[in-house]
Amino acid sequence: MSPSETSACEGEFADLKAFERRLTEVIACLQPPTLRWRLLLGVTSLVTFVGAFYWLTDPRTSIVPLIESLLNHSVFTISTVILLLLFVFGIHKLVIAPQIITLRTRNVLAEFNMSCDETGKLIVRPRPTNNSRYMDLS
Repeated sequence: MSPSETSACEGEFADLKAFERRLTEVIACLQPPTLRWRLLLGVTSLVTFVGAFYWLTDPRTSIVPLIESLLNHSVFTISTVILLLLFVFGIHKLVIAPQIITLRTRNVLAEFNMSCDETGKLIVRPRPTNNSRYMDLS
């Protein structure tokens, strides 16, 4: 290799390393908020399920009107409203934000015969050889 080709390869690898560093940084920065949103979703879901259990096992539920029954079980009603609001405002996207980033990055990198893992580390795949095309034809 000539010196100009060597410096071009080093520049290309420097760009890949910078891209990998930035990708891992973005994914690492998303982890703490994602964990908080997952905890909030989990706690809200648990409270809603426990409230639903008590609401459905209450013998008065089938006797009184629905509105009165929901007012009698305010924990279930409030947690259900909070859970619905969380989904309306996009908690489902916030919970899986790192996976969305890695999936989109993998889709783009696939064209360059590369991929990435869940932490953002690049995976370089070997180039397909031209001989394999000729082997398939014969």
